[in-house]
Amino acid sequence: MPSLIADFAKKWEKFYHVFAESGGYREVLLGLRNTLLIAVLGLLIGILIGTLIAAVKVLPRYKRVTRFFQKVCDVYVAFFRGTPMVVQLLLGYYVLFPLLGISLPVLEVCIIVFGLNSGAYVSEIMRGGIQSVDPGQMEAGRALGLSFSVTMGKVVIPQAVKNILPTLGNEFITLIKETSIVNFIGATDLCVAFRYIGTNNYEFMVPYLVMAVIYIVLVLLITWGIRTMERRMKRSDRV
Repeated sequence: MPSLIADFAKKWEKFYHVFAESGGYREVLLGLRNTLLIAVLGLLIGILIGTLIAAVKVLPRYKRVTRFFQKVCDVYVAFFRGTPMVVQLLLGYYVLFPLLGISLPVLEVCIIVFGLNSGAYVSEIMRGGIQSVDPGQMEAGRALGLSFSVTMGKVVIPQAVKNILPTLGNEFITLIKETSIVNFIGATDLCVAFRYIGTNNYEFMVPYLVMAVIYIVLVLLITWGIRTMERRMKRSDRV
């Protein structure tokens, strides 16, 4: 046991030297910033796209135009749910954007692809949330003279969001963890930052342990935030 503690102390000293004295903390801060940017903005894009898709998929199917857009949404969801995220990143960065003649920084490509991917999952989450709302809410809105879109946006979707808030939190946690693959197209995230530290001192145990702790802390903070929002919403419902 004393030898294990002494060995770990030496590893920690190497890690601290690269992290604090050789500027490794700058890479970690950059990686943390990029990880949060990709996850947060990706989720916001996903919520926007997912809500639109969910609204289209719950429309009555008696119109041909509606059925066409629902098929398009089905193809979109099937693609992004049926292929790995890393494949989507590679296709977006090396195939899709070059074919469209679009040149974007790698971080922006990551945000867009993560947002498109999240949109497919959020659409199913949101659709389930919309269908969990009492149909009488839609009927009441229409009886008051509100259009379908207004009733959906001001009556149904706000109630659906309350029902799906924990699941959206899980989606955010998933995005945080999946940012670890952005190094495939050259982006810097937490994994790249700690790999940089490990490469500089030829010692990977401590950097990867610290990286795991940071991910756990991020997940715990997100979980706490979601639970706090849930409690506030329940209080507002009682009032």
